[in-house]
Amino acid sequence: MDKGLGAGIGDRISHFQNSSCSDGVQEPCIWASPGGARKIDIGKQIFCNRSLNMKNIVAVGFDMDYTLAQYKPETFESLAYDGTVRKLVYDLGYPEELLEWSFDWKYMVRGLVLDKKRGNILKMDRHKYVKVAYHGFREMSKEEKVEAYGNTLIRDAFDEPDYALIDTLFSLAEAYLFAQLVDFMDNNPGKDSKSTDYVRMYKDVRAAVDLCHRDGTLKQMVAKDPKTYINEDRSIVPMLKMLRESGRSTFLVTNSLWDYTTIVMNFLCGSHTLDGGITRNSDWLQCFDVVITGSAKPGFFHEDNRANLFQVEPESGMLLNTDNGTPMPQVGDISPGLLLKEKNGTCRIFQGGSVGHLHKLLSIESSSQVLYVGDHIYGDILRSKKVLGWRTMLVVPELEREVELLWELRDLRKKLHLLRNERDLIEDQIHHLKWSLKSEGIDVDEQRKMCTRMDDLEVGPVVNNSDFVICSNPINFC
Repeated sequence: MDKGLGAGIGDRISHFQNSSCSDGVQEPCIWASPGGARKIDIGKQIFCNRSLNMKNIVAVGFDMDYTLAQYKPETFESLAYDGTVRKLVYDLGYPEELLEWSFDWKYMVRGLVLDKKRGNILKMDRHKYVKVAYHGFREMSKEEKVEAYGNTLIRDAFDEPDYALIDTLFSLAEAYLFAQLVDFMDNNPGKDSKSTDYVRMYKDVRAAVDLCHRDGTLKQMVAKDPKTYINEDRSIVPMLKMLRESGRSTFLVTNSLWDYTTIVMNFLCGSHTLDGGITRNSDWLQCFDVVITGSAKPGFFHEDNRANLFQVEPESGMLLNTDNGTPMPQVGDISPGLLLKEKNGTCRIFQGGSVGHLHKLLSIESSSQVLYVGDHIYGDILRSKKVLGWRTMLVVPELEREVELLWELRDLRKKLHLLRNERDLIEDQIHHLKWSLKSEGIDVDEQRKMCTRMDDLEVGPVVNNSDFVICSNPINFC
């Protein structure tokens, strides 16, 4: 990464700064480029792999969970893990020893693959070669890995139903628990009355996770104390207001239902009191033109989806029938109150439906006029991009530290690159000298000079540079 380029990126991206008001309360203010009051950290900048002209964008949409709402893994994922373990023990008959287990939220990352049949966790490269494999928490040897997955062009597709992708942050806890169960069952073959069946164990873990979500175990805990499980971000409201003031529509599409959505969004966008509390109201709706809950993504993005669209009454959460988004008068009510609210510009709230309904509600003529921000590479990004042609932005919080490290080590990586180029040049010279020595017609003096030169090249200069003391194996930095 070029230093000047990185600095330029930081200067060009709009960002936010807190300014003190007369009452001493910090309020977020917007500072647009290029005269920003402070630079954004490299790990929080926006990177593009394709040009995007924002003049062509008329609507910007957001997912909620892990996009606007960034959950704390040390609390939220641990909560999900504990709830799943309790379901396994009390609902599915697993040994009570599981209740003593704990979750290491730093152990796994997204992008891994679970082999349900063999009880393995795999890390592959872009060509689907298995680079690292663990059976439970035991790293498999090279021989075991080759025997199971081969090293030829004839390889598994690593897709369902035999494999499971760890492609969401929600999946980390269940993957960790699956690895624990594999080790536990391998070491205690007679502990479970059922046979050691890794596929069955994975299905049980998935069933337990679904139970936690269906019975409201997780959402009730988050609703009681959102601050414990969700990171506060005071820049969300200024960002949304900036988009709306620019003349663009904003919308929210989430799989969460209205009761949970309003709690989370009120925490993120609500008024904060001096004691750190949150004022309970629906002011956050002013940041959006349309809110769709219970969207059932990724099916939502199929235009031939025939799911019904219901309007949500904010106060009661009651669902009302609509005609493709237009409120339908109830029996005996020829002038529905919701219709009057819409005329006053209040955000319209719906449940279900499909992308066709959304386009109609926002008066979208072309899918390329929409920019959608999400965290799920399959459920949010690929489906909306490939099926609809939306422009997309992927939120990857795990990359923040990696980008920072790349930036901090940029000078060292440049030096390593130069050294590798120098090494390649020396190896070429040595190779050329070896072949020249095999040629006929070279006199003894010339041979002696070539041998001396080759010895010097093979020994190489002694490098005494403190920058490389920490690097016993430069390949680790690539």
